[in-house]
Amino acid sequence: MLSLLLMASMAAAPQLPEAAWRSGLDWQGVHVSMQRQTGGAYLLQWPSGQRVIPAPPLEAATGSVLFDGLYAMAQDDLRHDSVEAIRDGAFDHGQPIPCLCFETGEKWHYVWTRDLSYAVDLGLWRFDPARSRNGLQFKLSEVRVPSAPQGLYVMQDTGSGGSWPVSTDRIVWFLGARHLLDDAGFAARVRQALDDTLAQDRQYAFDPAFGLYRGETSFLDWREQTYPAWTADNVRFIAQSFALSTNVLYVEALQLAARLADQRGDPHAAGYRAQALALKASINAHFWRADRGLYMSYLGGDGLPVEAYDLLGLSLAISSGVAGPERARQALTNYPTWPSGSPVIWPERADQPIYHNRAIWPFVSAYALRAARAVDDPARIAHEIRSVIRGAALAGSNMENYELLTEGVHVDDGPLSGPVVNSPRQLWSVAGFLDVAIEGVFGLTDDGRVEPKLPVSLVPMLFGDADHIDLAVQDRRITLRRPSTLEGNLLVAASTRQEGRDTVVTLKAIEVPEQPLRTHAPLYAPPTPAAPTVESEGDHWRVHSPGKGVLYVNGRRHGAIDGSATLARTAALQCLRVTHIDAHGIESLPSPEVCPGDRVHVAGAWPRHWTAPSNGRYRAMLDYANPHGPINTGITAAVKWLVVDCGDGSVQRLPLVMPHSDGRQHSTWADFSAKAGAGCRFSLEDGFNMSYLRHNVHYTGGAGGDGGPLNEADVGDLLIAPL
Repeated sequence: MLSLLLMASMAAAPQLPEAAWRSGLDWQGVHVSMQRQTGGAYLLQWPSGQRVIPAPPLEAATGSVLFDGLYAMAQDDLRHDSVEAIRDGAFDHGQPIPCLCFETGEKWHYVWTRDLSYAVDLGLWRFDPARSRNGLQFKLSEVRVPSAPQGLYVMQDTGSGGSWPVSTDRIVWFLGARHLLDDAGFAARVRQALDDTLAQDRQYAFDPAFGLYRGETSFLDWREQTYPAWTADNVRFIAQSFALSTNVLYVEALQLAARLADQRGDPHAAGYRAQALALKASINAHFWRADRGLYMSYLGGDGLPVEAYDLLGLSLAISSGVAGPERARQALTNYPTWPSGSPVIWPERADQPIYHNRAIWPFVSAYALRAARAVDDPARIAHEIRSVIRGAALAGSNMENYELLTEGVHVDDGPLSGPVVNSPRQLWSVAGFLDVAIEGVFGLTDDGRVEPKLPVSLVPMLFGDADHIDLAVQDRRITLRRPSTLEGNLLVAASTRQEGRDTVVTLKAIEVPEQPLRTHAPLYAPPTPAAPTVESEGDHWRVHSPGKGVLYVNGRRHGAIDGSATLARTAALQCLRVTHIDAHGIESLPSPEVCPGDRVHVAGAWPRHWTAPSNGRYRAMLDYANPHGPINTGITAAVKWLVVDCGDGSVQRLPLVMPHSDGRQHSTWADFSAKAGAGCRFSLEDGFNMSYLRHNVHYTGGAGGDGGPLNEADVGDLLIAPL
């Protein structure tokens, strides 16, 4: 059925003249129309319903009443999202919490860090800076545990395995906050939260060996959708791993910290700048997959390369400048598209329902549009603009997400039906449409410059027979004047003049190199294999895994495996994973790992003692159980310091994370050094988790909230293995 759907989708994506999008559009047998009504209102109609859109505070006047009406609809959606109180069943027992804020959508009446931060960055700071600041400040908190380091921290929302530091994309908060620093009081809190949050994450989430920050992919937080399905029951792999999107967000935060420190003459500016440059280099060293011409979405904690890509991480890497010009253009060209738009992940998962999987998310499409503008890619610019316009028109609202092949808000596919969750007027989708209009079409950048990069292919739709188009935003109006000739593929500014509050840009057509969209990529990855079985054969391991694939040892590619493979046995730790490879050469997600061989199990009361058998590096982890919440949510991931004193005058402090678990499992690992014969003493000290934040006294959805902070696990053996 899916193959037929895909073929139908490809066939139903006609290259119609864009003039057909002036008063409506047709898509896969569905006709949508938009009419301008008396008094400036609009009427949007589709086969199953209609929506009357009131006259907007800020008008668009283009050759497309469809575009103008959808710009008005985004403002109306934003009006409905503007509230005086928020609520969620997991906070204050669902009672309203006063907050002059934006709620997250029709189905989501609360404020979440990542949703709001991306929405503010996509332009909500222009429309209502007060609500934007209020919502962001709602996600800051002091500490309620007197013995813990004090500070002002951004909150990581409830999430995988008990939240931070399994997930660390709370750092996205600064992406939104950077636009609102004209308020002195808010700016002071931003500086404090930035210094404190970066310092804390440097302690607990930064891996100096890789030069990267650990933690889950940003926004892609339904584990089985994007990570191997076996992480549904054990998120240690995610806590140990590195995500492209989250690391790019750290680059942005470090660069902001350097700028703010410069402004106040703070000598820490140089340190922040050096960290940002080093992190940028590490991202390019570790995430770039040359054989695909793409940045991988995430890596295993040992550097394991994973055949997984995501549009948000890629787009952020490009628009932030982390990706250099050549890689940026190459990666955007190699990321696949479908007629309806660009999927948020690729390749898709054949065994997962539609949500992040097999889906388009408009706010991510808006970031992809920014990336396309950064590399002057007319085909991709036009593709993302069409996708966002089409989705909003077909749904009659700015929905959270759409199914990939149909751009529908729901597709019946048995147990894989979806999107599983969807909401009208989803805040970051509303912001995404506004950004598509303001920056994507009219070229207004964050710093107030007007730099249009409009594909010539969109001129019939947007201009029609008119010689200019207009957009009102904030207290200014932007006018784009059509050039006399259209010999080229991209319209850019020929001249700009200011007429009072109006910015008038006369356009010119230029020819830029244009790569075709990648439209024939395989849809699905092959299934994830089970863990390999391993048996000892003298001084070798015999590794068995059905089918053709790749064997990885300690995160590095060992070689091909076709049913079985042989591996020389060593005294050092050898952890094995396998993948499958399909007929297209696409690699599956990795299997669970198997680590044959001996490890030292150190038991007893703390502190514990162990003697190093030889000079070298060792890996340590804990056997534990953390029953304080479900695997998919909560705020009580247990975080401890393993303090290692091997008598040489230096003490090594290793952060270990014990996410929520279903029974006993292993913590994240950390590495330490020891000399032969050294007697090492191990002790545990409290770390920090989100339950320590004062704000979470409002959390009533589980442990660690109104009942008091909780940072505990049932710790068993200490496991040590040589590296």
